[in-house]
Amino acid sequence: MAKYSSYNRRTSLDERPWTIHPIWRGIGCIFMLLIPIMAYAGSILLIQENREQGWIPLPAELMRTITLPWIGKVDHLIANLIVALLLSLVGFAILSFFYSIFYRLMNPDPLGPLDAKPIRSRPPARSQGTRGRRK
Repeated sequence: MAKYSSYNRRTSLDERPWTIHPIWRGIGCIFMLLIPIMAYAGSILLIQENREQGWIPLPAELMRTITLPWIGKVDHLIANLIVALLLSLVGFAILSFFYSIFYRLMNPDPLGPLDAKPIRSRPPARSQGTRGRRK
C-alpha cells in the first residue's frame, strides 16, 4: 500500500447538481409511442392514395395480403410497414431538430453542468534578443 493511497477503494457517488423533470420523461415516452402509431396510420393513407393516383409503382410482393393468426387478413402489410418505418424516421428527425433548437434557446450556456471551464492561457512571451534576425 502506497503512502498517499487510502484503504477505501470505493468513492462515494456525488449527487448530480441537476435532475430531469419527470414531465419530460413522460413526454418522451408518449412521443416514442405516438410517432410510430401516427406513422403507420399515415402509411395506410399514403399507400391507398398511391394505388389511386399511381405515383410510384410498387411490386406485387409488397402489395399482397398477409394473414396474421390473431388479427386476420391485413392488406399491403409489408408496404405499410416499410413506409411506416420511413415516416417514423422522419418524425423522430423532426422531433430531434426542434428539440435541439428549443434546448439551445432555453440554455444559452454552451457548457453543461459537468463540463470544465475553458483554460485561458496567454501565449508565451517572445525573447527580445533575436528579433527579426536569423543565424
